[in-house]
Amino acid sequence: MPDAPVLALLGVAALVAGWVDAVVGGGGLIQLPALVIGLPGAAPAQLLATNKLASICGTSVSAVTYYRRVHPDLRTALPMAVAAYLGSIGGAFVGLHIPKAAFNPIILVLLVLVGGYILLKPDLGTVTALRHAGTRHTAYAVLVGLVIGCYDGALGPGTGSFFVFALVGWLGYAFLEASAKAKIANFATNLGALTVFVPQGQVIWTVGLLLGALNLVGGYLGARTAVRLGSGFVRVVFVVVVSAFVVRIGGELVGFWA
Repeated sequence: MPDAPVLALLGVAALVAGWVDAVVGGGGLIQLPALVIGLPGAAPAQLLATNKLASICGTSVSAVTYYRRVHPDLRTALPMAVAAYLGSIGGAFVGLHIPKAAFNPIILVLLVLVGGYILLKPDLGTVTALRHAGTRHTAYAVLVGLVIGCYDGALGPGTGSFFVFALVGWLGYAFLEASAKAKIANFATNLGALTVFVPQGQVIWTVGLLLGALNLVGGYLGARTAVRLGSGFVRVVFVVVVSAFVVRIGGELVGFWA
């Protein structure tokens, strides 16, 4: 069990991560590195599992808050969430065999592509203009859930941002409604990963529950902020957060932060 100062810093990270995750996703890129620093003796699987426990607390409350205030269409959200849950279970088993050295380069490339696409299309996500309809729309949403769910189980950081991007860039949702659906799917991916990690005894429960409580508060505040300020605000935060993550991960890879 870490000492009080370390727990305090982990708690702040969890609170901020919950807020960021509720607005645009990507809270794991704050919370997971904090756990790595705060729990140097923990195994990688324990860090991933503890991060998932804390994250699911935030995604649960933000998903409920979004649902009550935005009313996302569950005919799309629920099939996507089921696929995300199954994909995350598969990804969690795959993730046990991925070298840690490969994590950051993969995440960095994805973030650069996502951020660049959003910046080049300033009108993207301002209003909902669905690009597909009926069965095809649902099928694409399921594919999004399956692929990103597998990524979340295997790697994790940035999952919420990737869900938002896919829903905005490919399916045509406004940022606010995309965030609402993303939270439902992200809850499912966290649950899927925990389905694998909990029976293996990988979760550090005391730390995970403490961070989960603060992540929950951050998630609630973030969801309410996003709903109140709308898609324009969510888009700005999305660009800022993705840019910050690119700088942080890119700097780490070139040794700037070493």
